[in-house]
Amino acid sequence: MGQKMMIFLKLHNRLLLYFVLLNCSLWAQTKVHPNAHAHNDYKHPHPLSDALSKGFTSIEADVFLIHNQLIVDHTYPLIKRNKNFEELYLKPLSDSCQKNNGKVYANDTTSIILLVDIKSDATKTYEHLKKLLEKYSFMLSSYKNGVFTKGAVSIILSGNKPYEKLMADNNRTMFIDENLFSCNKALSVCPLASTKYSNLLSWTGKGELKASEKENLMRYVKAAHAQGKKVRLWASPENKNVWELLLACGVDLINTDQLEMLDLFLKEKGL
Repeated sequence: MGQKMMIFLKLHNRLLLYFVLLNCSLWAQTKVHPNAHAHNDYKHPHPLSDALSKGFTSIEADVFLIHNQLIVDHTYPLIKRNKNFEELYLKPLSDSCQKNNGKVYANDTTSIILLVDIKSDATKTYEHLKKLLEKYSFMLSSYKNGVFTKGAVSIILSGNKPYEKLMADNNRTMFIDENLFSCNKALSVCPLASTKYSNLLSWTGKGELKASEKENLMRYVKAAHAQGKKVRLWASPENKNVWELLLACGVDLINTDQLEMLDLFLKEKGL
């Protein structure tokens, strides 16, 4: 390897280390939001980092298993460069936990949800994930022989869900995002229940809200909470009126693509 290339690599590695340490420092001072979910997080200029700098505690990434690699994208990716799931999410979270005494945020013990939306074959992707996550088990929530242990990061699977495979696994570091309308799986399998906003509500934040829609939403939220599960509605309108409604009805995670807007809204609410 040439001398110039060696110098370049050393500089690159130093800059990368500086960036990671800088972000860890910023996250230590961040106002953490228990209700904030970053939808399609990888579409932001700095995946993971942008959401954590705004105090988000739930982060979503779509993944495809391609040639034995987990690639992050919303549709089948033609370009795979810089989209490796481990590089974008697991390694930075691991670095943060090692720096912050086992926590993602130095000033908060909340277990961060990493919602992995499986776009490829459920069983094959689960098996690959299981092997990959072994080296990150120190920071992950786990279920082992009937005992749940909370970690700094909770991996929850959505999309193509490997129910049978996961439920038969008595030693795992993954869980499943359940359908809110059929919320009956054990908490040790499904700690989160979700559905599309329009499946329950037609209100866009303007005009009159139908009382029946609000009551229906509250009924499903109450049922999920009775089982100890968090609730999320995806594809919800991006405005303060809708967010106010979701919080008032007990929805735990507000789904957004507008990180800064939700950050400011929750700060105003003191959340």
